[in-house]
Amino acid sequence: MDSKEANVSSQKMKNTIFYSYCIIISAALLIILAFIPPDSAHAQKRTHSVFFEDTDNELNVYRIYGKKPGNTLLLIGGIQGDEPGGFLSADHYADISLAKGNLIVVPRANFQSIVLNRRKINEDMNRKFADEYKSNYETKIVAILKELIAESNCLLNLHDGSGFFSEKWEGPDRNPKQYGQSIIADCESYVNPKTGKVIKLGDMARSVCEQINKNIENPRHRFRFSNHKTIEKRTLHKEQRKSATFYSLYTCGIPAFGIETSKSLQLELKVRHHNLAINAFMESFGIVPETPGLNLDAPELKYLIVSVNNALPVAVKNQQTLNINSGDTITISHIESNYERGLSADIIGYGTINDIRKDTKIKGSTRIVVRKDYYPCGSVYLALNDGRNSSAHGGISVSDAPAVSSSFLSYKVKINNYEQICQNYDRLKLIMGDTFEIVDVMTAIGDPS
Repeated sequence: MDSKEANVSSQKMKNTIFYSYCIIISAALLIILAFIPPDSAHAQKRTHSVFFEDTDNELNVYRIYGKKPGNTLLLIGGIQGDEPGGFLSADHYADISLAKGNLIVVPRANFQSIVLNRRKINEDMNRKFADEYKSNYETKIVAILKELIAESNCLLNLHDGSGFFSEKWEGPDRNPKQYGQSIIADCESYVNPKTGKVIKLGDMARSVCEQINKNIENPRHRFRFSNHKTIEKRTLHKEQRKSATFYSLYTCGIPAFGIETSKSLQLELKVRHHNLAINAFMESFGIVPETPGLNLDAPELKYLIVSVNNALPVAVKNQQTLNINSGDTITISHIESNYERGLSADIIGYGTINDIRKDTKIKGSTRIVVRKDYYPCGSVYLALNDGRNSSAHGGISVSDAPAVSSSFLSYKVKINNYEQICQNYDRLKLIMGDTFEIVDVMTAIGDPS
């Protein structure tokens, strides 16, 4: 046998040994898997999708799949930004684990309106589900929500509504035109024209109300079913024909409900009542949770990760000052807080309401306000060097917040509803009839947020 044949024979022997090991390992794995309980063999799957990332309109979608297959429930919070009970409740379910069934969670459908604590920006997003072609960010987000609705077996649109709903007039804040403490559907029952299936919305909602109300002690806070009769000519709610629930029912053929807690209740109570409703609907659709979470701690900024002129990033703690030079470009790459979602960083006087991961050239002292939704939870100050520190590390340093000086005192003002930043001792030109409002005072002591 020559050397070439010997090498070939040696290689064949190595391959044989290798494949023998593979067979032994595979057999061992099969034996191990045989002793694993069936549920453990199916690792739970969850996905997180981000649309319009690093913009004022960032949309986060969380899909949670149970260990066993089942129905899919879609939760939409924050479609109108001044209703925190809904989006804070939805937030709890983004990290849930499920034994059976699936959830699609959109905690903050309208993030820009949440940060500004407004119902809408351009248009009411919950009136954009009809066939409209007006191009704005609301239209783009609704297009994504429609796709999510098509994946689901039921929609819950989470809201905070005015007053308290009652079938009869009991007073100005408790009557048929109010929304609070109700489960809303567009009709009593619906027959799907494609399948012939009857969806008994009224029965479903009343059953959930009964279950919720067992856990609500105050009888005036208990839930009731509100049939909007949206498609009827004499309905009081024609505008709801453009809503997410109407689209879900009449276009996609799935049951859809608006969950309305009263704006008159304390925030913690609103969130709790939303959770009760979600849990009851999950049970109704056979969706079984493993670890529901609840966190109502006050939001708190820990630190920001900031780079200056694309240099190595630095960590700047809440209430500290980042000293830079005029004309430096800063980039906020990360917010560390006791919450993961709903965070934004606003460099006052620059950029937009959310300046994270954006290059921003700084020309004057200001501060970065960090918000959890609309709630300011901390600040980092930006101060321009006076020349004494400009030689060290390119003039970049981190220090505790300095004492107030005239050069570090500024104001956010609103003139005729137009916001602008003014430094201390600046002069503003006003004419008779102008409206003037001081929105915020920015100093280096404490956090005026």
